[in-house]
Amino acid sequence: MGKTIPRCLQQLDLRKSVVGLATGAGAIYLLYKAIRAGIKCQPPLCSNSPICIARLAIERERHGRDSGEIRRLLNSLECKQDEYAKSMILHSITRCVYLLEAEASACTTDDISLVGEMLDDKDNSVKIQALNALKAFSGIRKFRLKIQEHSIKVLELISTIWDTELHVAGLRLLNNLPLPDYVHPQLRRVMPALMEIMQSDYVLAQVQAVRLLSYLAQKNDLLYDILNCQSSQPGSLLFEVLVFAERLSEGRNSGHYRAVKWHYNEQSLHEALFGDESRLADRLLSLVIHPEEEVQIQACKVIVSLQCPQDLGSRPSACRPSHSYFKNGE
Repeated sequence: MGKTIPRCLQQLDLRKSVVGLATGAGAIYLLYKAIRAGIKCQPPLCSNSPICIARLAIERERHGRDSGEIRRLLNSLECKQDEYAKSMILHSITRCVYLLEAEASACTTDDISLVGEMLDDKDNSVKIQALNALKAFSGIRKFRLKIQEHSIKVLELISTIWDTELHVAGLRLLNNLPLPDYVHPQLRRVMPALMEIMQSDYVLAQVQAVRLLSYLAQKNDLLYDILNCQSSQPGSLLFEVLVFAERLSEGRNSGHYRAVKWHYNEQSLHEALFGDESRLADRLLSLVIHPEEEVQIQACKVIVSLQCPQDLGSRPSACRPSHSYFKNGE
């Protein structure tokens, strides 16, 4: 105890400094280990989260290397899986195809066939996810011919299963493909189903059905089948379309609307229905002999509204003269 008090205090301060340095170094080391562990503990590649899939795309772009995710998913699909697992795998394949275009392009037609086989699964959710995956692959030109081979199966599904999500998925796929002529016989058989979908309450399915029918209407050998098609509610859809056309015609001829000088795009609905090059009234004449009376009456109303604007209807001379709608004396 020969040390003086000041000397003891100096040694104590020194020891505190050493301990403080050691503690600080330990904290820094622990912080380093935590950061390193955090880097190593990123979500695995098999994660189905959108963030994980997006990270794969970013990594591929940065390093120019194949993540192998699509191949891993396809290999998993070949193994025996339950319906839920197959559905999730197909869902992940769809997202990967959109995000990892180079990897998707490296797939083979055998891979497309594997996905196509899932259309025969007993579970509708698996069918829907398979349709979505084929739709994703159809964006790659080299796979379109192979995917076309499944067109007849897709038409069979949308015409025999009443499932709105399946209808949307199947029709979106068909609308993304050039349909070959050998599919036309099957298309004729599914026309009533397409009309039913158009009259459903599900807007997305309606839009896709209309798109497909609009495309098919350009095929000469299918035009008659479309025009002659009937459904469980014959004439109702046609009647509603005619009511819509009449209301548009009445609206555009109202004094309030005509008070403004409107300019329309060449591709607008106005130009298609009421433009100088439109022959809507000529086309509607065929409906005057439609088997359903309400369609006949509504077609006549539209024709009259086209020829005689409402605000000028009291003056016969104001009606637009017609040279092609009826022959002289009729």
